[in-house]
Amino acid sequence: MPWYALYTRPRHERQVFQELSNQGIEAFLPTFRVRRRWNDRYKIIDEPLFKNYLFVNVDFDHRYHQTLRPYGAVAFVMFDGKPAQIAEREIDAIRRLVNSELPYDPHPYLKIGRRVRVRSGPLEGCEGILTRKKGVTRFVISVHLLQQSVSAEVDADCIEPG
Repeated sequence: MPWYALYTRPRHERQVFQELSNQGIEAFLPTFRVRRRWNDRYKIIDEPLFKNYLFVNVDFDHRYHQTLRPYGAVAFVMFDGKPAQIAEREIDAIRRLVNSELPYDPHPYLKIGRRVRVRSGPLEGCEGILTRKKGVTRFVISVHLLQQSVSAEVDADCIEPG
């Protein structure tokens, strides 16, 4: 089954993810750790990597209404009146990054830049864009449909032209 992006109300990503999972619908909500300050303390929390979005792997024709039932689910990302499918390799690359030990954070979407492939390490075989941030080599994985990206620090020796 193909993957689709589901748009949610602000700060409802977790609630929608939990309800879909409870219904047996395969959903993916990538998160990253961030340090937040309250009046009396600092705390490290998990934030959605792509604000207002999560990914669902469903048979669109049979599960459309069930997927939009949870409170907070707004709509599928659509093009020409049809839900836009997300490439399996993009979902796989994000899943591998989230499950790796590499430090990562959200990154502005890049349309230009050199496409590269990771030659070795936890992201071996993933394709993305090579950038530099504060003098450190970063590997950017993009979800083109959402026009959002995530970047991770990688060793420049592990990168080859894509």
